[in-house]
Amino acid sequence: MGKGPDSLVREEVRALTAYHVAPAEGMVKLDAMENPYRLPPELAAEMGERLAQVAVNRYPDPSGERLKRRIRETMRIDASLEILLGNGSDEILQLLSLVLAKPGSTVLSLEPSFVVYRLAAIAAGMRYVGLALREDFTLDAEALLAAIARERPALTWIAYPNNPTGNLFPREAILAAVRASTGVVAVDEAYYAFSGGASLLDEVGRHPNLVLVRTVSKLGLAGLRVGVGIASREWIHELEKLRMPYNVNSLSAAAADLLLSHREVFERQTGAIVAERARLEAALDAMPRVRRFPSAANFVLARVPDGPRAFEALRERGILVRTFHGSHLLLAHCLRLTVGTPDENTRMLEALATALG
Repeated sequence: MGKGPDSLVREEVRALTAYHVAPAEGMVKLDAMENPYRLPPELAAEMGERLAQVAVNRYPDPSGERLKRRIRETMRIDASLEILLGNGSDEILQLLSLVLAKPGSTVLSLEPSFVVYRLAAIAAGMRYVGLALREDFTLDAEALLAAIARERPALTWIAYPNNPTGNLFPREAILAAVRASTGVVAVDEAYYAFSGGASLLDEVGRHPNLVLVRTVSKLGLAGLRVGVGIASREWIHELEKLRMPYNVNSLSAAAADLLLSHREVFERQTGAIVAERARLEAALDAMPRVRRFPSAANFVLARVPDGPRAFEALRERGILVRTFHGSHLLLAHCLRLTVGTPDENTRMLEALATALG
């Protein structure tokens, strides 16, 4: 019997493809939903001074209480709710799967959506079920309730707004799913800052099986890798048992604490991104043979006549976007375009118009 991965690694893991991040050096990077704006020089200098004082010879604060207080203030989280800190929201996705992974348990997710929901389920040894959205990426609320009744999932993922489609599902449909489910419904609000105030934060304390996940990445702090789980004390108590000690490093915690105290900087940047999103949408609507889908996030999904060809044409012009052609039947010939700076968006639109002839 062999001793290598061929014989020892679980078959469902062997069948996976690793999460791919395209090389982006020298490119206009519009593929990863990042905030395109750097910190103001004076704030970057202040951060440098703060980080120089961090005792990197010591382990981080295991509780993260100072950062939790800052996040509670910034995100206006009620004192009745508890906060879980993650090394990015990806870690919280994985923790939720692990804590609910009883033998034979199921994870339900809408599709297409964030691929890590499926990866986290498989990593935890759970059965994964994907429920397709309608052709226009809207939610079939009755089909979701039927899937919950049929599959009885231990965990249901709903992204609000959804990634990669960008749209918001009806709030009442999500709450109906929460009420109908005997398991946890986790609402992923990674893009809440761009959604015009759409959030289920005020509902978390009213439903014992509702958990909210957020991140500071899309605000402009992607490099810090700080995710946030928001739930009742009872749920956070259980999740803390599987959280690895010192999962948020001292430098990230100190930087996030400082930068989130300058909320106005990121609110201005968010406003600029939302304004550019509107310009991007209008320009796409004016392009023949392009179908642009509504977005409440910091990116826009568009279907073009030949997705792979358009993607390569943009890449040859130094512009990196995300192609989803081949990843899901509903995403045929779709490109996801992150909202960049005005100059980056103009360059991308001009290159796309040329690529489309």
